[in-house]
Amino acid sequence: MAGEPNPDDDVLCDDESLVFTIDERGAGQRLDSALAELAGVSRAQAKRWIEQDRVRVAGGPARASRAVALGEEIEARPGAPEAMSLEPEPIALVVLFEDRDLIVLDKPAGLVVHPAPGHPRGTLVNALLHHCRGELAGIGGVLRPGIVHRLDRGTSGVLVAAKTDLAHQGLAAQFARHSIDRVYRTFVRGLPKADSGRIDRPIGRHPEDRQRMSVRTRSGRPASTRWCVVARDRANGVAELEIRPETGRTHQIRVHLASAGLPVVGDIVYGRARGPEARLGRPALHAAHLGFEHPRTGTRLGFDAPLPPDLVALVASLCLEPVTGEPGRAGIRGDEVGSDRTGGGRGRSGGRGRGADR
Repeated sequence: MAGEPNPDDDVLCDDESLVFTIDERGAGQRLDSALAELAGVSRAQAKRWIEQDRVRVAGGPARASRAVALGEEIEARPGAPEAMSLEPEPIALVVLFEDRDLIVLDKPAGLVVHPAPGHPRGTLVNALLHHCRGELAGIGGVLRPGIVHRLDRGTSGVLVAAKTDLAHQGLAAQFARHSIDRVYRTFVRGLPKADSGRIDRPIGRHPEDRQRMSVRTRSGRPASTRWCVVARDRANGVAELEIRPETGRTHQIRVHLASAGLPVVGDIVYGRARGPEARLGRPALHAAHLGFEHPRTGTRLGFDAPLPPDLVALVASLCLEPVTGEPGRAGIRGDEVGSDRTGGGRGRSGGRGRGADR
C-alpha cells in the first residue's frame, strides 16, 4: 500500500492530514486494518480516528469494517498530539545511532519493550521518553517513541525506534514490505542434518493455552523462517544458527525452531529448559544485525550488536566446530525436519510450548 504524507511535516496538527492510496496488497482489507498498516499505528488507534470522524474514504465518511478498494484514497486527520501518560525513567541505554528521526539501540535481555499489564514501568518506552525529552513529535497522535518492531523481554540485540511520524510511517512500511534486513544468532538443542533450511508453518494462538503461540492452530498466520548452521557441538548436542525471519509473527523464531525439534537453549516456555540450561535466565537468542533505509534520506543503514556477556560465556562453555563448505538448501515443511540429538536434550514441539521471536 502506498502512502503520500508530506515528508517535511514531523507533527500533524488539526488542519493537517495523511493521504494514502490503496494498492493491490491493501485491496479488500477492512478500513481500520488498512489504515493502521499505512499510518504505522495500532488498529485500535486507527479505529478511534474513524469513530472520531477523522477519516475519509473517497471523500466521504466510512465505517471501520468497510472493505477498501483498489485505487481508493484514504485521508486521515489524526489531530494534535496528546501527551502520553507514561512517566520518563532514567534507564541506561546503549545507543548505536541517533538523529532527529530515529534511534537505534542494543537492547539488553530482560528489558521489556512496551508497558503492559504486569510491566507498567521500567520499560524501553519509559527509557526513551526520558532519553528523547523535547525531541519527540506526534506519532499516531501521541507524543511517544514509535515502536515499529519489538524484541521479546529475553531477547537481546539491535532495535530501532522512531522519533517522528515521518520515520514511524517509513519504517512501518518497510517492515510491512519485508524489506528490513534482520539477522539473529541463536543456540539450539539438537544437531540439524542439513546445513541450512527454511521453516514454513503458520503461527497462531495455542488452542488450549492462549498465552502461548503454536504451529498447531486453526487460525494461524503465514510465517517463514530461514536458518543456517554456523557451528555444531556434537558432544553436547548443541548448534549455533544464523536466523533470517521473513515474517514477524509473535515468538516466531522460538516457535518455529521448537516445532522443528530444535528448541532454543534456555527457553523454558517453548524449549522446556531445565536445570543448568534454565539458569541462563532467558532464551539464547540475539538480534545481531538490522538493516533498513533511512525514512528521510533513503540511505541504506546497517547496525550490528555483538553477543552479550551471558551468550559469550555460553559459547565458551561449548565445543563448537564451524561449518565449512557450501551450506545445503534443504527446505522444511510440515514434519520433514530432521536433527541428530546425540548428547542433546529432547526437542519439543511448538504446539506444546510457547513459541518463536521477532
